[in-house]
Amino acid sequence: METMVGCGDGRLRTTTFWGLLLLGIGTVVLPGFLFTALMSRLLPPSNYPLIAAIRNDRYYCYLVPLTLPILVIAVYFHWLSMKLFKHA
Repeated sequence: METMVGCGDGRLRTTTFWGLLLLGIGTVVLPGFLFTALMSRLLPPSNYPLIAAIRNDRYYCYLVPLTLPILVIAVYFHWLSMKLFKHA
């Protein structure tokens, strides 16, 4: 098995940094999305224009349920491509 020269600790630190950064961004975005899509409907009418616009928007109510089947298809094709690559 070949060893890669120069792929020591620096590459592992960079990969860990980007992984933690993406995990942190996802952790921040998920509650914001859940508030926008679900919780804003339960709030009483507001005088604040941004909250009122989010509350009256219908886009995300339809986007999330329609995204789920596409996500299942994308995960299946990802699995299939990995199987084909592994056995090629």
